[in-house]
Amino acid sequence: MGKKSTKSVRDLLFGDLWEYAPAPQSSGFVDLKDHYGHFINGEFVTTEETFETINPATEEVLATVSIADDATVDRAVKAARKAYDNVWSKMPGKERAKYLYRIARMIQEKSRNLAVVETMDGGKPIRESRDVDVPLAAAHFFYYAGWADKLEYAFPGATVKSLGVAGQVIPWNFPLLMAAWKIAPALAAGNTVVIKPAETTPLTAMLLAEIFQEAGLPPGVVNIVNGFGETGAAIVNHDDVNKVAFTGSTQVGKIIQRAVAGTDKKLTLELGGKGANIIFDDASIDQAVEGIVNGIFFNQGHVCCAGSRLLVQENIAEEVLTKLKHRISTLIIGDPLDKNTDVGAINSRDQLDNIKRLVDIGEAEGAEKFQPRCTLPDKGFFFAPTVFTDVTPSHTIAQDEIFGPVLSVLTFRTPDEAIEKANNTPYGLACGIWSDKGSKLFRVASQLKCGIVWGNTYNRFDPTSPFGGYRESGFGREGGVQGLLAYLEVR
Repeated sequence: MGKKSTKSVRDLLFGDLWEYAPAPQSSGFVDLKDHYGHFINGEFVTTEETFETINPATEEVLATVSIADDATVDRAVKAARKAYDNVWSKMPGKERAKYLYRIARMIQEKSRNLAVVETMDGGKPIRESRDVDVPLAAAHFFYYAGWADKLEYAFPGATVKSLGVAGQVIPWNFPLLMAAWKIAPALAAGNTVVIKPAETTPLTAMLLAEIFQEAGLPPGVVNIVNGFGETGAAIVNHDDVNKVAFTGSTQVGKIIQRAVAGTDKKLTLELGGKGANIIFDDASIDQAVEGIVNGIFFNQGHVCCAGSRLLVQENIAEEVLTKLKHRISTLIIGDPLDKNTDVGAINSRDQLDNIKRLVDIGEAEGAEKFQPRCTLPDKGFFFAPTVFTDVTPSHTIAQDEIFGPVLSVLTFRTPDEAIEKANNTPYGLACGIWSDKGSKLFRVASQLKCGIVWGNTYNRFDPTSPFGGYRESGFGREGGVQGLLAYLEVR
C-alpha cells in the first residue's frame, strides 16, 4: 500500500502554480520629456538650476526638472494677478464652468497615460492610480464645474466674492489628485492659482499643465512652479498672494501658519494624522480585516488619514490578529506597474529611512513586530507590511506619524476606553468605526476628536464630501460646498 499523501487539495490540484502570473502595465506609450520646467502665463519656461525626479521602484531617472527661484515665483504670481484682474474674475461663472468641465473630460481621455506616469513617478500600484487617483481628479473638476455658476446659492443670504491669487503647495502622496483638490475649487470660485508640486512627484502636474494648455485655459489662470521648500516659501511669503493652501507635514504647516500670521491672507492647512481604526466585537470581522488592510496599506501607508492605529476590542483581538496576519501574508509587494501588486514602492529613500528609523524605535521600546515572509525587489525603495502588537499609547509608534505601511495595534474593553485611546493623539484627522449597531457607531463617532469618521469602511472619498481635520491635523475643509469657503469672501 502506497504512502498516504500529506498534501492539501490545493497543492495536489495546483502545486506551484498557485501564484498570479505577472500582469505588467505597459509604459512604452508614455512619452516623457527629458526635461520639464514651469508653466507660467500659459507657456512652459525653464530656469537654470535643476533636479532629477526618479522612479522609486527602479531608482532610474525619469526626467530633470527646473527649480523656481524667487524671481520665477514672482513672475508666476504677476501672471496670476493679471489673469485675475483682466479675465478670470470678470468671466461669467457659466463660462468658467465650461473650462473646468473640459479639463475633467480631458483627464478622463488621458487617464491611461496619467495613471502610468503617476505610478512611475510616485511608486503607488497602478491599480490605485488607475482606479482611484485619476478618476477622483476628474470628478473634482466635474463637481466644481457645477458650482461655478451657482455660488450665490452655495451660501444662501450671503454675498460672495473671489479672493484673488491662491498660492498652493501640495504633497507627494497623491500628486494629481491633490492638484485637482486645490485647483478646481479655486477656479470655480473665480480665483487664479500658483501651485507648487512636491519635488519627488512633479510629472503629473506638468502633464496637467499640458491639459490646461490644450483646453485653452486663459494664460495665467493656473501657473505651476517646481522646486523644493524654498520655492514653496516664496509662494507663501509673496505679498500679492491672497490665499494659501497647504497639504503636508504638521511641522511645515506650523511654519506656514507663523509666516502668514499678521497678514490678511486666508489659510487652510491639511496636515498629518494618526487615525484610529476601532473594531468592536459586534463587527463583521472579515469585513473589518479588509478595512484594516485598506486603511493602512493603501498607497503604502502614504496617506495622512491612514488607519495607522488599530484599536480592537479585547475579547476578539486574537481572532482579528490571526485573520489580519493571514491576510497580510497574501499581499503582493513589488513592481507598481504590475496589476497584481498590492503594495508598491516607498516614495523616496528619505521616506524609507524614516520608516525604518521609527520601526526600530518601536522594537526598542518593546512592541512585538510582525512582517510576512516576502521577497522585496533588489532595486528600489520597498518596505514589507508591518504590524506591531503589545503597543501602549505611550509608545512612539502610537503617537508619531510614520507615513508608511506600519500598523500599531492596541486593545480596549469598553466603548469609553476606545474613545479615550482614539483621542489620545495630538492629531485629529480621521477615524474608522466597525460595528453592526448603528446606535453605537453614531455615539462613538460623536465623541471622536477628528474631522472624518468612516463607518464600516475606510479611505472612501468623494468630491461632494468635505475633508479636513482638527488640532495638529490642520483646519479648513476641502471638497464639497465647504471647500469653496476657503476661496471666497462671504459677507
